[in-house]
Amino acid sequence: MRTKSLALAGALLCLSNIGQAQVPAQKPGVLPPETAPIQAQPRLSLAEALALAESASPTLRLKMAELSAAEGQRADAGAWLYNNPQLSVDQTRRSVPSTTGSERRSEWGAGLSQTFEVGGQPSYRREATSAALTALRLEIADVRRHVRAEVAERHTRVLALQQRADTETQALKLFDDTAVAVQRRRQAGEDTRLDANVARVEAERARNQLAQIQEQLLEARAELAKQLQLPPGSLPMATGELSAQRAGYSLDALLASADNQPRAGALAARETSAAARLKLERASTYPDVTVGLNVGREGPGAARERLTTLTLSVPLPLFKRNSAGIGAAQTELTQVQIERQAAQRDARASVSSLWARLASLEDRIRRLQESVLPALADNQQLSIKSQQAGQIGLLELIVVSRQSLDARRDLIDALADYQSTRIALELAAGWPQEGTQP
Repeated sequence: MRTKSLALAGALLCLSNIGQAQVPAQKPGVLPPETAPIQAQPRLSLAEALALAESASPTLRLKMAELSAAEGQRADAGAWLYNNPQLSVDQTRRSVPSTTGSERRSEWGAGLSQTFEVGGQPSYRREATSAALTALRLEIADVRRHVRAEVAERHTRVLALQQRADTETQALKLFDDTAVAVQRRRQAGEDTRLDANVARVEAERARNQLAQIQEQLLEARAELAKQLQLPPGSLPMATGELSAQRAGYSLDALLASADNQPRAGALAARETSAAARLKLERASTYPDVTVGLNVGREGPGAARERLTTLTLSVPLPLFKRNSAGIGAAQTELTQVQIERQAAQRDARASVSSLWARLASLEDRIRRLQESVLPALADNQQLSIKSQQAGQIGLLELIVVSRQSLDARRDLIDALADYQSTRIALELAAGWPQEGTQP
């Protein structure tokens, strides 16, 4: 029976052998026994998940669908004349009384007129539509960044929960073996009923913990599948590793990048477009000039007259002064300016806050890897020696092993938080994301 206990103690020691640099990645094709799906499920790396997201995201596709309208407006604004010319044709049959009866005459006329804008509206319209198109393209880039960040965060969560499930599966097996061993020792009179109950409770706690992680993993996989628009029933697994490598950028570089990210550029373009639209609405108070040229034939057949008429018409802006259009354009410009200022301030504040959180997580992970985990591994070895010498019981060894298990959980959670914070920081700063060129 002592040999059985020593073998179990050696198995518990394996639980505390946690990597000092990083948590190992989930091995492809190896799933915890209770989490293995009935049918094969896709296993996606982060790069594969990001590629699927860009091609399948409804949010991104909806935003890109707006390009046709913006490009059409830009094409219309770039026309040589914004108002189309008007062609008019008339045909008249006139019946004229005469001494010999009624004389019928056929007369006709044709005219061409063109309205000209005299307040500089064409240039303002082109400026407004060009800036709006630029803003839309930058907004598409910003939506793409958000989609990639969300997919990366969900992929990281799935990866972390897979590692947690693997850890909890190992813990369950070890605590089940411990409970069986203690029960046998109790039957042999070497352990008490209290020892057996404690071991059984630890095994049930491990089973409950594994069930909770499996439920969370199933939910995380379903969320990732939804984001990637995968077929129903397809719940992807994640491949890769969690690490806490120091990022190759400084706070000053991130703050500078935050001022030039796609969202900031889009708001700047929107402000330019709104300012041009305000100028356009103000220029619309100038009356448009319509010039027309008409030709026709009138009179009796023996003395028909050819008529050429030049017309010029100008509306009198006495009552309607386009106050509604000017007011709406002014409101739009003010709102965009306020939104841009708030976004700039919020972006810099988010970058500073997330940078501080990232530094705190780096310190926490370093402490776990360099101080806590080695100390727990040392305690594990000392507790095994003490148990072999009969100084402590198997239950005391379980307590030390549970500390090692909790430390492993803390490390996985800290690494997952680190990756999520890094993703949010790069998104807030507009920094080039993984898989993209600077």
